[in-house]
Amino acid sequence: MTALAVTRATVARMLRDRTALFFMILLPVAIIVVIGATVSGFDQFRVGVVPASRPGPIATALATDLDRAPALRTHHYSEEAVARTALRRGELDAVVLVPARLDEAVRHGRTISLPVLVEPSGSSGHAAVSSIQAVVADHAGKLQAARFAVAETGGSFDSRLALARGAADRAAPITVKSGMVNGQSQVLPLGYSYSTPTMLVLFVFINALAGGAAIVQTRQSGVYARALAAPVSARTLVLGETVAHLALALTQSALIVGIGSLAFGVEWGDPLAAVVLVAVWALVGTGAGVLSGALFRTPEQVHAIGPAVGIGLGMLGGCMWPLTFVPGWLRAAGHAVPHAWAVDSWTVLLSQQGGLSDILRNLAVLGAFAVGLLTLASLGLHRRLTSAAPVRRS
Repeated sequence: MTALAVTRATVARMLRDRTALFFMILLPVAIIVVIGATVSGFDQFRVGVVPASRPGPIATALATDLDRAPALRTHHYSEEAVARTALRRGELDAVVLVPARLDEAVRHGRTISLPVLVEPSGSSGHAAVSSIQAVVADHAGKLQAARFAVAETGGSFDSRLALARGAADRAAPITVKSGMVNGQSQVLPLGYSYSTPTMLVLFVFINALAGGAAIVQTRQSGVYARALAAPVSARTLVLGETVAHLALALTQSALIVGIGSLAFGVEWGDPLAAVVLVAVWALVGTGAGVLSGALFRTPEQVHAIGPAVGIGLGMLGGCMWPLTFVPGWLRAAGHAVPHAWAVDSWTVLLSQQGGLSDILRNLAVLGAFAVGLLTLASLGLHRRLTSAAPVRRS
């Protein structure tokens, strides 16, 4: 029996175990989807739009501009009273009331105000007003350009407005980029783009620890003893189990990356650096999982202690909150566990647009953790297998 045969047998045995499959694959995916559905859109303001009773093309274009604004998540209401109720309930951050005679006022050159309703005690509403003002200012700029063109060259207002909109669409937008002098951001992006990489670090490690229960069960069932009597070397069994757990860790990582990218539009930074980081972290989780299977005596011990250890290390390593916001001594203590180095690497890739060369130091530290854990796991499991193996008579 080769190591790959052991790997296939282990993976098949885990896939037949519905309980293990649920906790190792389905539960993390379900949690990720729930969290993603909850936190997605936190970087957008919820704005209700009440269109004019008889909207013309200008009023309709304004509503379309509000819909397309990346900072706004708009909801249209046919009645102002319904929109006000949603605002009072906290379902909206602001409500825009499009005036009934907006088109008429614009065509006659009159100044018109656009009412925006917010809750007095809500800070998000006042922030939403700034985003709404930016959209309205852009819309008004096109109207002013059309009015100026009519005054200078003549022609109809509608034709000049179409030219102004076409010119605005063809022109390269002016963007404002902010930065820190002599410094770089150490915080992951907001929303789901922060949660996804930290959940990958957390769940892969926790599920790897929990996967050690399968090794304990195999030890108790006597499968290893029968394989050693076949004879199959203990080294082959250890290698096969290690490859099986690595395959499961990589599968879990691929699911998290795929769900984050396809369902929630998460960007993972430089592809090569992200792949290497995922692979190295899978090795760290594999070492921890095989080590738990070698150390614990019963599956119940693995299920009771493993997740608690994984969550504790995740909290210490910055999976629950950025270590930038904690005291210096706690930040230093957090880097005693591999999680902090993995989260730091994702910070570089996602916040600083770094590449593989920018995380080489972190990868080296994670590689050292992986080598240490895999070495301890191999020695521990090998000792378990050989000490429990039956004595062969010559």
